[in-house]
Amino acid sequence: MKKVHTVRTGKVFKSNVQLQGDPLFYAFPNTFVLKNACKADISVYLGQKVFLTINNFESSLLPLTVPKSLAVGVPSITSAHFVSGSLVLFVISGKGYSYDYHENTWRKLEGISEPVSHISGDVCCFKGSFCLELSNNLFAYLRGGQIPGTNIYFSDNGGFSFQLMNTDKLSHLRGTLGGIFHLHSMSQVGVLMVENNLGTFHYMEYPLNHSMGISFSYKNLLEVIMKPYQRGFMVLWNQKSILVSSNSGQIVEHVRLIDQKIFTDLDVELANISIYSVASNAYELAFLVAEDHLYYGSQSYMGTYVIKLPHQPLWSKHTSIHFEDIGILQVLTPVADPHFAAYDFDKCTVNVQSSLMDEKLALQPCNVELLESTMINTMFTIDMNSKLKLSALMIPRKGENPTPVVMVSNPHALGFKASLNEFGNTFDGNSKYKLDIELKQQHHWGNSDFNFTASIKRHAISSVTVDIADKTLSCVDLKPLSTLISVGCDMTKKIVVQNKISACTMGILNPVQLQKNYTYTIEKEAYDPINHNGEAQDDLIVFYEYKDLGCPRLVYYDKPWKPVVELWKNGIVEEIMNAEYVISEINGLATYSYSLTAATANCRSQPQNWSTFESDIEKEEPFLWNRENYVSCHEDNKDNPLLWPNVEYQVLGGRTNNRVIFGQRNGIYTFHLSVVDPYYSYCNLNTIFSVYVHGALPVTKFQPSLTILLMVTTTLLTAWLAYAIPKQLRSEKGQRLLGFCYQILQFCLGVCFCTWLRGKLRQWLRPRRVKDRNRGKMRVAQKHPET
Repeated sequence: MKKVHTVRTGKVFKSNVQLQGDPLFYAFPNTFVLKNACKADISVYLGQKVFLTINNFESSLLPLTVPKSLAVGVPSITSAHFVSGSLVLFVISGKGYSYDYHENTWRKLEGISEPVSHISGDVCCFKGSFCLELSNNLFAYLRGGQIPGTNIYFSDNGGFSFQLMNTDKLSHLRGTLGGIFHLHSMSQVGVLMVENNLGTFHYMEYPLNHSMGISFSYKNLLEVIMKPYQRGFMVLWNQKSILVSSNSGQIVEHVRLIDQKIFTDLDVELANISIYSVASNAYELAFLVAEDHLYYGSQSYMGTYVIKLPHQPLWSKHTSIHFEDIGILQVLTPVADPHFAAYDFDKCTVNVQSSLMDEKLALQPCNVELLESTMINTMFTIDMNSKLKLSALMIPRKGENPTPVVMVSNPHALGFKASLNEFGNTFDGNSKYKLDIELKQQHHWGNSDFNFTASIKRHAISSVTVDIADKTLSCVDLKPLSTLISVGCDMTKKIVVQNKISACTMGILNPVQLQKNYTYTIEKEAYDPINHNGEAQDDLIVFYEYKDLGCPRLVYYDKPWKPVVELWKNGIVEEIMNAEYVISEINGLATYSYSLTAATANCRSQPQNWSTFESDIEKEEPFLWNRENYVSCHEDNKDNPLLWPNVEYQVLGGRTNNRVIFGQRNGIYTFHLSVVDPYYSYCNLNTIFSVYVHGALPVTKFQPSLTILLMVTTTLLTAWLAYAIPKQLRSEKGQRLLGFCYQILQFCLGVCFCTWLRGKLRQWLRPRRVKDRNRGKMRVAQKHPET
């Protein structure tokens, strides 16, 4: 069943609009409609003319042109790719360009210095920065270039600029390049190599970097379509071949043709047909052949099956096809207007479900009435040591017993367990089934070979799809249930240092004062400058950030201590963290140490410490001791043996009971805490907190050993004098010395006594003179009163 109409808009009055620039055209003899996977109404038609629409071709359009100022040469397009925002990237005559269809502006891509033919990427349509990061990863390459030798460019900013890729990992490959792709469904980079008319996918990341896909026939250049939603589906095609893969190129196989209930591999060349236009979405595939036949099929993990729809006259050399929606195929033909520069469009809408009901096709009716779940259109995250539970509802057709299947696109990173349970009936008497799925990292299931499992330290991505294994082709509207799982950092997690006893609750500090631009002083003897350039020259005045730190935790100076760290998720405390972490005083205070050494911590190799990262600290870079560069000393390391067992062990938590010991100094310490345990979470968990150390007595100005020596010496000298002086005084020499001392004493007392008497006399005479003088003045005043 089809519906035909012509789109013609904006042509009531005569227009003199002329094309500006060089009209673009597709470099290949067929046509293709490139859909924006995240914005269904935005598409690019590629043919003898190129059109870009933002309303699904529901208006007449001018052909797309490139400004003459860019001097592109022959304006032929070999590749196009939508990126985030309003940008579409084109490869025109071997050079890369970006076009902003909202601003109608062109820009040459930076960093590409050698000719390229294609730009590849895997667009992610879920919301969030993680998905945007996936979409921003692109490659630009020359298809057919010799490997090694061909330059490959990559971009991690959505095509704003490109850089030359280091191809050392490809040095072992020989042949020509068929393409290079970000295969996010398996957390891989895939390289299609061609040699001796055989194509093979090679992979760059562990554990597939030592293996390759199964070889397949590759006689002529193939266009590669990356199907949306990161499920691992690909379509490889040219005019004489169409191949598909459901596992990111590990197995590339023929499309299966259904003809009167007979299933055969479709050999396009043997069938004597020529593919002219291909359309696909996440679950469907269709292609129009030059012999004026339309083929439709579904693509699933069980295989890709197509059927030739009843004959309908559709083909012309300008015709192309694309999916408007699930089961709705649109046949599009641009129509030139002799009086206007803008083209009209003939649109023929094919309802696939209605077409498949033709009795000549002899298809079985769909064996499932309902398959639904809340997991679709939602992206989930599984952090390390976490799990996720999903479910789906299935209602089979009465009398049928379909088999549901659960598939993950990246079994190296993600494993699952599923169970199907009947839990009631519908009003029509059909049974209802609930499919329960539990997912967690493949590493934690413990039933996979070590060489099969991806590295647990590396975050990964996988899609999860629920489908019906024996679903018939007529189940057009029953699309599979699919979602994307990030095996990585759960952004809702954070760590908080427990604060049950603070300096404020104990009355040592006043929270009101702390909020009023409170400052405190760190003595120059107590801290090291952050840049480690010599000793501190002056005391350091620090502003206390109460908003971020709150009241400091209270710690006694001479009691070994370590912070109690809580893990929070979605605003709820999940557990007390027992992972390995490190702390650093952000102002450079160095008056604390650790209770364990490398030996007492049972290290088997030399432990890391802050001196390991001293060169990075001098560069004033961020907190650099983290889970990505942490190396545990509890594992043997031939490159770093244990040579200095008495050095401080500066890692807290984990398997040791290491603690912090504060020196004899009262005051505030502000710490940065970072979790370095690579097996606790994919997140770089860190926080800042403060403590107030109290109970330390003032530091003595003299060394205790010197003070004790002086006291002992004084005591011994006093005891000796108490014994020696009386003994000497009883001798004749002693008597003469005593008499001499007595005479000196008498003389001194006499002098002192006379001096004391003269002082007293002067003090007594002075007040009397003052009184007599005052009396004389009074008498003179009485004799001469004022008149």
